Amino acid sequence: MALPKDLKDKIINDYQVHEEDTGSPEVQIALLTERISQLADHLKTHKKDNHSRRGLLQLVGKRRRLLSYLKGKDKERYKTVTKKLGLKS
Repeated sequence: MALPKDLKDKIINDYQVHEEDTGSPEVQIALLTERISQLADHLKTHKKDNHSRRGLLQLVGKRRRLLSYLKGKDKERYKTVTKKLGLKS
């Protein structure tokens, strides 16, 4: 389940660090959070979809690793992105 282009562009514009940024940890974490949210909604309807559940767990793990990386690299950026996304820090 890919994100629609307009939603993806909006998220990138909201979280980018500089003008042409598309791959900073903040952007990646925000995109993963949106995909996780959509997949969680899908799984509420389709409870036996174990293939998608595995994908969800992989996305959560990837986001956790990116958050850990950002926390070690720059604590302030980590606090900003977790607060903005409403994630536990």
